[in-house]
Amino acid sequence: MLRFILRRLGVSALILVLGSVFLFFITVFSGDPLEDLRESRDRNREQLMAARTRNMNLEEPWYVRYWMWVVGVGKCAALRCDLGLDSRGADIGTALMNAAGSTLRLVTLATALAIIIGITMGILAAIRQYSGFDYIVTFAAFLFFSLPVFWVAVLLKEYGAIRFNNWIADPSVSLTAAIIIGVLFGLVLASLLGGDLRRKLITFAVSALVAFGAVTYFDQVDWWRQPALGLGLIILIALGAAVLLTYLTVGRGNMKILYAGLTTIAVGVVGTFIFSGWIEAPTYPLLLLMLAISVASAIIIGWFWGGWDKSIAIWVSIGTAVAFAGATGLDQLLRNWGPFLDRKARPISTIGSGSPNFEGPFWTGVWDWGVQLILPTIVLTVISLASYSRYTRASMLETIRQDYVRTARSKGLSERVVITKHALRNALIPITTIVAFDFAGLIGGAVVTESVFGWKGMGAMFQEGLTRVDPGPVMAFYLVTGTAAVLMNMIADISYAFLDPRIRT
Repeated sequence: MLRFILRRLGVSALILVLGSVFLFFITVFSGDPLEDLRESRDRNREQLMAARTRNMNLEEPWYVRYWMWVVGVGKCAALRCDLGLDSRGADIGTALMNAAGSTLRLVTLATALAIIIGITMGILAAIRQYSGFDYIVTFAAFLFFSLPVFWVAVLLKEYGAIRFNNWIADPSVSLTAAIIIGVLFGLVLASLLGGDLRRKLITFAVSALVAFGAVTYFDQVDWWRQPALGLGLIILIALGAAVLLTYLTVGRGNMKILYAGLTTIAVGVVGTFIFSGWIEAPTYPLLLLMLAISVASAIIIGWFWGGWDKSIAIWVSIGTAVAFAGATGLDQLLRNWGPFLDRKARPISTIGSGSPNFEGPFWTGVWDWGVQLILPTIVLTVISLASYSRYTRASMLETIRQDYVRTARSKGLSERVVITKHALRNALIPITTIVAFDFAGLIGGAVVTESVFGWKGMGAMFQEGLTRVDPGPVMAFYLVTGTAAVLMNMIADISYAFLDPRIRT
């Protein structure tokens, strides 16, 4: 396996070098970097042309300029990258750090959401093949896959930003809208849970009434401007996570695993009172410290309750603790939505990745940092969601028809064990390839999304470099995307070995 990884690294490095030479060459000869200055009538035109020539090393042949770039990149091993100056004399390395941070923040979140939601939808669609839920997922996947990125982005700016900002100033949900929300929620849940017609009708009726009642209640108490979860709902979320993880790992065969999760929830309730001051006014180091304390407590609880299944109990406890901590953080974030609206009446901007000179407490700062992620993240997530769901569905259907899956069922194993321990792990092997290529592809695809939403990220840097015939920003973009492609492919190779032990040899 080590020899294989080293060989892949060598091939990938060679591809990166050849690609960089080609990209540098076509960028340099794509136009005249001094064209705008040649047509200028400024008195200091000659000085500006001389400064740009000096900054971009235009007096040197293209291969010498390329070698200078390679030398600057080589210094990155000593943490002293020297990517040169752009056409305006600004340091490209500094601009790259800012742009990469903005883009990677967007792409990482979109990729994580697309993986979690897409794979989950694909698995459920395969398990309930030809059901209503399967048809809905299939239709949505083809629809999202066919939509132009820029068109979806423009629609989201109109309805997710402009009209939402108008609505949140005095929010209210009409009776008709509440009924429609209830009906849609009921249809989705009924198709997801399945069963005979009687069960579907009961599921639809109950879930539709619950959704209608929740929306009506939220509207009456002005929850839209002053939201909160509350301790009761936090406990319910953590309890749902404990039950789900217990069911997925051991089913109902070992209740001690569930007791470990319940004990973790009880300790979490006590912890919310002990660390209430930290939770209400935290810092990022304090959040990491509280999360570490939660995980450590979960490990101890899982070890105490685990018995012969200590490892499973520990992982269930950790999952429950993370769910409880996440719900607690979400509760605090929601409670600060009102103060955030007081500071920023129109919360979602149509352009930019944050509000300039915004000042406020920690949680309101998180809101300002996070609301600008919502719309572009939705765009990038929707793009990847279709491929993940369809590939997962196809892979899962192929796997559950294999002989070893039929043998597992014939041995009397429960459907939970058959799906989670026999089918799912093998079905995920092809998906790792999609994840590896999709992450690097999203960085390149974010160019259009960043242009529509006015993000100063890698896309803006790439476009500016092409417009000014400046290879520096273009090569900086290639350096990040190319390296991301190599690293993600390497992670995919290692994931293959983890999912299928035969690959290790």
